[in-house]
Amino acid sequence: QVQLVESGGGLVQPGGSLRLSCAASGIFGINPMGWYRQAPGKQRELVAVIIRGGTTNYADSVKGRFTISRDNAKNTVYLQMNSLKPEDTAVYYCNLKTWTAEYWGQGTQVTVSS
Repeated sequence: QVQLVESGGGLVQPGGSLRLSCAASGIFGINPMGWYRQAPGKQRELVAVIIRGGTTNYADSVKGRFTISRDNAKNTVYLQMNSLKPEDTAVYYCNLKTWTAEYWGQGTQVTVSS
């Protein structure tokens, strides 16, 4: 059974930083993994993705501020978030895709507020 366990969310002031982690278990191989977020009243949106070989892609709103990375030995993906803004406030979800299925973490709340 595939499980994605997220950690690292919390409350931070504007301009601050947070680092999210997502550990995958029950699955082998290097699969595309990414982070999505959903703010209240809005649709879930892609934040960043990292695929086999380390290629990354970011939403325009986070380019230059967020960095996605992965540790393949630990089957873990990270999202380093710097220069956080109030509009980054959302529940952040980890995502993993295989050829036949898609998996989601439980979500972790990120709140940017003074």
